[in-house]
Amino acid sequence: MRRQILLAAGLVCVATVFTMSLSAAEPQYQLKQKFVIGGDGGWDYLTYDAAGKRLFISRGTRVQVVDPAKGTVIAEIPDTAGVHGIALAHDLGKGFTSNGRENTVTVFDLKSLKETSKIKIEGGENPDAILYDPASKRVFTFNGRSKNATVIDAENGAQVLTIPLDGKPEFAASDGKGTVFVNIEDKSELVAIDAKKGAVISTWPLTGCEEPSGLAIDQKHHRLFAGCHNKVMAVVNAEDGKVITTVPIGQGVDANAFDPGTELAFSSNGDGTLTVVHEDSANKFKVVQNAETQRGARTMALDTSTHDVYLVTAEFDEQPPAEGQTRPRRTMKPGSFTLLVMERK
Repeated sequence: MRRQILLAAGLVCVATVFTMSLSAAEPQYQLKQKFVIGGDGGWDYLTYDAAGKRLFISRGTRVQVVDPAKGTVIAEIPDTAGVHGIALAHDLGKGFTSNGRENTVTVFDLKSLKETSKIKIEGGENPDAILYDPASKRVFTFNGRSKNATVIDAENGAQVLTIPLDGKPEFAASDGKGTVFVNIEDKSELVAIDAKKGAVISTWPLTGCEEPSGLAIDQKHHRLFAGCHNKVMAVVNAEDGKVITTVPIGQGVDANAFDPGTELAFSSNGDGTLTVVHEDSANKFKVVQNAETQRGARTMALDTSTHDVYLVTAEFDEQPPAEGQTRPRRTMKPGSFTLLVMERK
């Protein structure tokens, strides 16, 4: 009996040490570099170009192209009024921007970074998120004001059709096989679209998720990660739309990402945190870190080769709320626009 007790105690000690070593091995993100980019204007989405090792940042009336290793502006793509997002089609050598203020899409050459054409969107207002689906070779803009999606032939720049949606679309993701997913913010829904047919396949409720914003996908395991404004990330089965689980995140999410190399999902939050979630299995997820970033760093891009996460923010002056308003007025301090590089340790 004593021998059995000693053996059991030994096993408990081994298990404890093993658990502690696993806990210590959990991935941790920390600030690697901080670059003050400067320049006027706000910002929205970021897109990382793995082939060119460049970061595309929307800045209101233009797109800044940045070398994230040096924090320097390589070039600017001008005349993109109200730009929200940037989509890259490497197989075609083209890039596309969604210009919300003038309801257009700018097409640019990926080598020269020069505009080659501008597409006027018919029937769509305030194009916000933009996505290139390589399986169909089509570009999709998700139009917030008109609550629909515009489909463009990426090869010839022709508008193919307009897809009506159930509400205000936010961010989108592609499974790489011809299905595009998009969050419907004001209905707390997720929509699946057949990219080649240009038609809605399914509309699913995002149970437990309020005002979904960011969206990312694990293509291998068919899992979607929706960032919700009630401070949770909803993990969704991309095949049937069922919410598998929700995990807590920071406040003010506006972007999500997934790294297949590390099986980590990310949520960038305006409260100055980067929530890191590990995919233990296709149906099990846990928060491993809420890394400190900087207030306002709500959008991001991911480099899946280095596993670095890029975020942008700025410093602000706050004034009392205007008459009849409850929120304070925030004004960006001139020259304070900043790029944060977070690395995995």
